[in-house]
Amino acid sequence: MNGDKILVVEDEKELGELVRDYLYVEGYTTILAHDGEEGLAQFHQEKPILAVLDIMLPNMDGIEVCRRIRKESTIPILMMSAKKSDTDKIIGLGIGADDYITKPFSPGELVARIKAHLRRYKHFSNQSEEENQDIMEYKDLKLDVKRHELYVKGEKVTLTAKEFKLLYVLLSNKGQVFSKEQLYEKVWGYTDFGDLNTVTVYMSKLRDKIESESTKPQYIETVWGVGYKFNDSL
Repeated sequence: MNGDKILVVEDEKELGELVRDYLYVEGYTTILAHDGEEGLAQFHQEKPILAVLDIMLPNMDGIEVCRRIRKESTIPILMMSAKKSDTDKIIGLGIGADDYITKPFSPGELVARIKAHLRRYKHFSNQSEEENQDIMEYKDLKLDVKRHELYVKGEKVTLTAKEFKLLYVLLSNKGQVFSKEQLYEKVWGYTDFGDLNTVTVYMSKLRDKIESESTKPQYIETVWGVGYKFNDSL
């Protein structure tokens, strides 16, 4: 066992136990909860490194659990839902989820996504320590890499884990154009299961937080037909 704890909050007990069994084979310790309040309590007690949340949960839905976890932690959060509508997906990502999977799904696919998120999460943390670049500043932006904090004009702005990584990648490579595919691989850590519209959703959320006018972005430019870049000519 590698010691990493993963929180799975799923009211379908058989599905939750199946996911737990698959994660056990991969060496993870699974904390299993069957309703939202229990899941939130287990998060505080067990301090997991990643959370998998069903959207439809008794007592407290997965959206609210995600929102509360995100207020105090940057761990990766994956949402699950039986609904295939884009509405649930956008809501999930908008409140801080890092990924989304629709039921029914292959447990193997879920495990692959979990491993990819953990790989990127750990790599990002280790990389920032190795580079010893704790503070990145540009114009009105100040990125505290070690603390995972952003300040805009001196005011602290809360970012999700993926928003932070997205900004870090762009700011670390000012002037370089990245395609959606490249950003998805760098930030989410895989390409096989991804929806590239996720990049668009996150880019919009990030601009809302760092730009004075998100419809007229100064920091993150869209290079039409190619992708995005961080403006290095301000």
